[in-house]
Amino acid sequence: MNAIDPRSQDALRAELTELLPPPPVPGFAPEREREVRRAVLAAALPSRPARSAPRRRVWVRFAVPAVACALAAGGVLLAAPPERPGGGTPAVRAEGASAVLERAALAAAASPAPNARAGEFVYVESLVARSARSAAGGPAEAGPAHRRQVWLSADGSLPGLLREEGAADSVLSPRVPVYEVDRPGAAPRKTFLEQGPPSVTAPTHAYVAGLPTEPEALLRLVRDQTRAAGGDADQRAFDAIGTLLAETWAPPRVTAALYGAAARVPGVTVLPSARDAAGREGVAVARTSAAGEQTQWVFDRSTSVFLGQRTVLVRATDAGPAGAVLNVSAVLAKAAVARAGQLPG
Repeated sequence: MNAIDPRSQDALRAELTELLPPPPVPGFAPEREREVRRAVLAAALPSRPARSAPRRRVWVRFAVPAVACALAAGGVLLAAPPERPGGGTPAVRAEGASAVLERAALAAAASPAPNARAGEFVYVESLVARSARSAAGGPAEAGPAHRRQVWLSADGSLPGLLREEGAADSVLSPRVPVYEVDRPGAAPRKTFLEQGPPSVTAPTHAYVAGLPTEPEALLRLVRDQTRAAGGDADQRAFDAIGTLLAETWAPPRVTAALYGAAARVPGVTVLPSARDAAGREGVAVARTSAAGEQTQWVFDRSTSVFLGQRTVLVRATDAGPAGAVLNVSAVLAKAAVARAGQLPG
């Protein structure tokens, strides 16, 4: 595991308590509530800084159930939510989305830091399932979950790679080829369209690593950079943060700030149970758009680690009946590798 920031643990705890607004604990006196919050912080952070160690390859593998093993590369650790003596999963105590996101922020702050250098790639492996309509029309139907692998240039200077089962590989190049015609009848002339600077919606690893670690400032930046998409500003911000959580490997303090920013988005609620594309069950936070599509983030019930996302219809639309799953994903692994196409290990 990577070395933890060797600064004072008291200072780090103070910073973490500012990441999210402290939700009240129902039925607890203020003194008891403070004791509970201190206990959560103590459990999430080490008692003392770890000694510095030479840089070595670190990659994160997320546990998946046996049903998904055939789709995941390499060995995986099998895990399931703890069961009650009488069967079933434990009940989720009454709490709000801020409490769920606060625990996720604490877990993120204590997680290993990414170690991708300039000239290397961030590898993200996931399971995805998307809905599509047939040519004859009718409601959208979700296809089977399949593996998705993406290699993203750490500094944005090199072509990346997208690999999905059932489709040809796609090169993710910083230079997009386009063809221009100078006059009618002339042969097309190939040129290249240079992508703009990195942003929240087109991030590089280096860009994400430099995002603000103060949630209010980070939320302002996300809102500003997603403004051009139009529509509901709060839903745009929530969706953009979810994409950063799923498709990038941010430093621990940035990830914690992303959860803090999400907790400040109006309309975010908590769901007692949801499953990701790998079948892993957990607690979720969600936000529903004006179009009736609810975006859900699923977290491990025990560790508060981000598992994946779902988009579900909360009312009947042209896309399908209420309850239809439009898309679902599960994050399986994140790692730093030397070249596009290389697997961690």
